[in-house]
Amino acid sequence: MSKLSFGQKLKSLFGLYKGAGDDFFEELTDALIEGDLGAKTAVEVVDALEKKCRSEKISGEEVVAAELKQMLLSYIKSIDFMPEPSKVNVYMLLGVNGVGKTTTAAKMAKLYSEKGVNVVLSASDTFRAAAVDQISMHGEKLGIRVVRHQMGSDPSSVVFDACESVRASGGGLVIADTAGRLHNKENLVNELKKIDRVASSKADEGCYKKILVIDATTGQNAVRQAEVFHEAVGVDAVVITKYDSTAKGGEVVTIGKEFGIPVLFVCTGEKYENISGMNCEKYIDEFMTAKQV
Repeated sequence: MSKLSFGQKLKSLFGLYKGAGDDFFEELTDALIEGDLGAKTAVEVVDALEKKCRSEKISGEEVVAAELKQMLLSYIKSIDFMPEPSKVNVYMLLGVNGVGKTTTAAKMAKLYSEKGVNVVLSASDTFRAAAVDQISMHGEKLGIRVVRHQMGSDPSSVVFDACESVRASGGGLVIADTAGRLHNKENLVNELKKIDRVASSKADEGCYKKILVIDATTGQNAVRQAEVFHEAVGVDAVVITKYDSTAKGGEVVTIGKEFGIPVLFVCTGEKYENISGMNCEKYIDEFMTAKQV
């Protein structure tokens, strides 16, 4: 079974289940770990599943698979954010470099703009010229205003000015792209905390959200990133990027279980329209069958 893909292994395991003993549950644990669930979460989930199967004398692959699905579903939640009209709303995007924050900012800007929201993009990763240029390019393509400052300037001042722009125009949404230099963790955390203070003070009450962008192909690294950013400033929701056939997706279960963070959007490609709200049941079905699109 070691040569099978993750999805094939999981399917094969359930096909072998006939009220099986310890070997089945051990192999299921290994398969879930391979699916990026993480060792701790995989062991806890399978222990609970085994206990339930034995106590309730559950047998049959479909029933056991359904029980596992319900357990995994219990750990993930979806959420939907809609900016409040005539108020200053701020959505700060967090995440390490390379996960697709800037592209996600553009996708979200287009999505909310099409819903009639006045959107302003804040180029708050002032340490990477590529990030500022990229978000400016997206803004030009989408016809959405971008607030940017000189390279190396204070990122929180960019957010401040973007919020002032939104307030002056009668309300709307600031989507702030931020730096993600996790190798320089202390400086990054201090920078994000300052942006957090400014955004919190400028947004109207209840209109400020912190959104972590994670790359679905990075597995347990995404869990570690969630831990760092959640500890630094608190995370209200997750956006999953690069969710394709190479992404197993189990890290989202662990993030939900460990930190209680819901999922806002799932992104499946580079185009602006490749973003959709989280459907938890569909996500777990795809995780268990490895049929991501």
